[in-house]
Amino acid sequence: MSGGSNTSQPSSVLSRYRIVVLGDGGVGKSALTLQYVQHNFIDYHDPTIEDAYQQRTVIDLQPCLLDILDTAGQVEFTAMREQYMRCGEGFIICYSITDRHSFNEALEYRNLITKVRVTENVPVILVGNKIDLESQRVVTAEEGRALANTFVCPFFETSAAQRTHVDDVFHTLVREIRTHNAESGNSKSGSGDASGHSNQSSRWKRVWANIFKRVKRSTNKAI
Repeated sequence: MSGGSNTSQPSSVLSRYRIVVLGDGGVGKSALTLQYVQHNFIDYHDPTIEDAYQQRTVIDLQPCLLDILDTAGQVEFTAMREQYMRCGEGFIICYSITDRHSFNEALEYRNLITKVRVTENVPVILVGNKIDLESQRVVTAEEGRALANTFVCPFFETSAAQRTHVDDVFHTLVREIRTHNAESGNSKSGSGDASGHSNQSSRWKRVWANIFKRVKRSTNKAI
């Protein structure tokens, strides 16, 4: 089980978080996700296949269950993509430091999220993967940080192969989601719209559950 440092007894309440991993094919999205979930590095994954994973962990003494949707590597807008962009609570946008095109596409993924959610106030982490291939780098760390600044989000450079900053990415996103939910809850309760917000949240949870099952089913058939 992966998790943050734990020096005292954690809470027994299990919180669930809906995470979507986005990025071009070949940037290492699946490798990053599998390294986090299974502590295992895969060198190749079919970029047209979407997969779904669950991971129990403890972050800041709080037990949680992460529903992680590893998406296919196409930026095209589809009905399925719109659904999981509406349902996801947090997003990891991944590019490869060895691929300039994937870095440029990161902005397109961010724009898609904004288009679907009609707001820029959505928890996002920007990830530059494959820092183990430093000799092949074409995107500097400074460029990554600058793009993250425009997204107003945290930024990490990672190596799925060497498990560098892999846990940091997912745990930081959970913390961003918690902060966002706390702020949204305060805003909704203050506006008198708490019940409507709760009903909408429950609806998207049901839609997400259906997407998760559908993706798992499709993956099992492919295998």
